[in-house]
Amino acid sequence: MFKKKDVFFTTLEAMADTILEAVGYFEQNVSNLEDLTAFAKTMKEYENKADRHVHTILTELNKTFITPIEREDIMALTTSLDDVLDGIEACASRFEMYNIQAPDEYIRLFADNLLRCAQQIKKAIYLLTEKKLLAIREPAIHINELENQADDLLRVCITSLFANVVDPIELVKRKEIYERLEQTTDYCEDVANTLETIIMRNS
Repeated sequence: MFKKKDVFFTTLEAMADTILEAVGYFEQNVSNLEDLTAFAKTMKEYENKADRHVHTILTELNKTFITPIEREDIMALTTSLDDVLDGIEACASRFEMYNIQAPDEYIRLFADNLLRCAQQIKKAIYLLTEKKLLAIREPAIHINELENQADDLLRVCITSLFANVVDPIELVKRKEIYERLEQTTDYCEDVANTLETIIMRNS
């Protein structure tokens, strides 16, 4: 069904690696933000790295006649992976813009959720490139479960926010960060859904 691993698969692996590196950095550093500028700058570098991978895939699609999976599937998967990087970088940039140096328990829980999503994304992408299509279902299901947990967490933290934070500026800042973090888990779920489509088309 597939040719040997090619530039598309190796670049998708590189994107998955970059996601895990970026989310791992975010999760490790978000609890202790001593230098917000350096934090945001490093996250932007990860996003730029992902953008270069996207450029590689677009360039190859434009010059390759036969691809290992459907062209639209490669494009959809590339876009969904890039969205995860864009989402986590947008979250990181808000910490600098809003000068948030003391992340709370909810932000740490979102970061842990996203790290687990990133681990499952990497697992799924490597299964794809190893042509183990049916095995992808397990990490895809895990990602869907993690996204559901993030939905529940968002409801809890927004409820707590309006119950406990009096300063309206602080409330607006925290609410946006919570929502962006939850939205990034949605992007992870988009990756899982795209992979499910690829399984159906190729099984």
